[in-house]
Parts: sequence; C-alpha cells; structure tokens
Amino acid sequence: MRVARWAPWGMAGVLAALLSGCGAVPAGRPPAHAPAHVPAPRPGRLPPTPARPAPTVQSIKGLEGVIGANAESLTRLFGAPRLDVREEDARKLQWSGTACIIDVYLYPPQSGGAPTATYVDARRGDGREVDRAACVAAMKRP
Repeated sequence: MRVARWAPWGMAGVLAALLSGCGAVPAGRPPAHAPAHVPAPRPGRLPPTPARPAPTVQSIKGLEGVIGANAESLTRLFGAPRLDVREEDARKLQWSGTACIIDVYLYPPQSGGAPTATYVDARRGDGREVDRAACVAAMKRP
C-alpha cells in the first residue's frame, strides 16, 4: 500500500494556508463586529465639565472633631489609616479597630481648597451598624 506524502513545507504549512482565508472580509464591507463610525474628537476642545454639587455635610453630635477635619488632622486623631482611597477629587480614609470600623469621606469645598471630612460611616466587623459617635470615641488615640 502506498502512503501519500505531504508537500515539502509540512502539515503546519497546509494548516496555515487553510486558515489564512478565515478572517477575510469581502472588499467594501466592514466586518459584522466592527463598531459604527465614531467621529474623531475635535483637537484642543473638551466638553465643559458640569459643576459638582456641594457636598452634604453630616451633622451628628459627637462628630465635631471629625467633620470638617482634613486628612492630616484625622491621622493625628486616629493614627495612620488602614485604607486611603482616592477617586478624582474625593477621598475615603478607613480606620479599623476591635470596637468598629470607621470610613471618613473627604470632599473639597465648593470654593476650592483641600478636601475635608463631610461624612462618617461606622460599622462592626460583621457589617452591623454601630453608633458613629461611639465608634469615633472608641477609635481616638490617647
């Protein structure tokens, strides 16, 4: 029995030749997955950024030393934060202790300037809510 021999370039060459036509697109027609025409951005001009609304400042008894404080003051009050997350001009600092976890959110004032604390959230390690002022008092450094 006679065995057929492949071309001198081998099996890989045959497969490459067969697969080379798989991605072909007929001339004049975009592939089905191609996005619609997107106009190029105009150089030198960006759309105006909408004004950010003024942050809501939390007002709860017991948070007087926290609300309105900047990041440096909060670090002196609670120590180094466990998390420091920045997104655009907003910032979230988090402290964790045996009593609770505190998240403090800082936003820049409407008139500009350094971000200050406007909101405090507190919870236990299992996620249950805890009194914010009590958590702040428990987390303060001596």
